[in-house]
Amino acid sequence: MLELPVNDTTLLRQLRTTDAPELFRLINHCRKTLRKFLPWVDYNTNEEHSLRFIELMMRKADEQEAVAFGIWFNNQLCGVIDLHDWDHTLQKAEIGYWITPEAQGRGIVTQSCKTLIGYAFAAMRLNKVEIRFVLQNEKSAQIPIKLGFAKEGILRQSAKLHGQYVDMVVMGMLRKDWKPQ
Repeated sequence: MLELPVNDTTLLRQLRTTDAPELFRLINHCRKTLRKFLPWVDYNTNEEHSLRFIELMMRKADEQEAVAFGIWFNNQLCGVIDLHDWDHTLQKAEIGYWITPEAQGRGIVTQSCKTLIGYAFAAMRLNKVEIRFVLQNEKSAQIPIKLGFAKEGILRQSAKLHGQYVDMVVMGMLRKDWKPQ
């Protein structure tokens, strides 16, 4: 299992099947907040669903299509970050993330993204990393801005959230423009 240290307090560790109970507990705890912008929350209604997600992401990691990490802050799971939609031809992938409301505002997601982006460019040899988010998700928008991503556009009505079409913002970072700190 892959582990990426972020700093003294934060670790990204690839999710394991034994994490399913804790992951579901966390999702359930944050359900109202997460549901606002993440439609999959409505389909994760029991521990088995979290287990299936982890198993799927483990298979995708084996097939080099995606990888999901738990965000561990002070040895406690506080969120998830992943690389998905890995395109080997274009050498690009998307980052997705969420964190508990209690852990927000500490720079945990920004630092976790920075670590994962560095890994994507150095170890995975990707050329591009994208972050996509619902236009109205102002908190999520701040992370790629802080990291120096370029706004590439708005995909109109390209996702569905609770029965309504929503616009998605696409922001991108090229390997040649990445300045690891």
